Amino acid sequence: MKPAEIRELSTEELIKKEEELREDVFRLRFKLSTGELEDSSKIKQAKKDVARIKTILGQRQREVANGK
Repeated sequence: MKPAEIRELSTEELIKKEEELREDVFRLRFKLSTGELEDSSKIKQAKKDVARIKTILGQRQREVANGK
């Protein structure tokens, strides 16, 4: 997902999406260890998406704390 797409989502949607992506990372790592995963770059991309979501959630929390 691109950062612009992530910013369009509500906070609740972001939290749900983060949980889904964390589960995906777990499943992908499991598949990698069993040899079922052909494209290991999917793990890296999912982890980057989780980081993007966490960054945007942190920005929103700081905005709320600063009263914006």
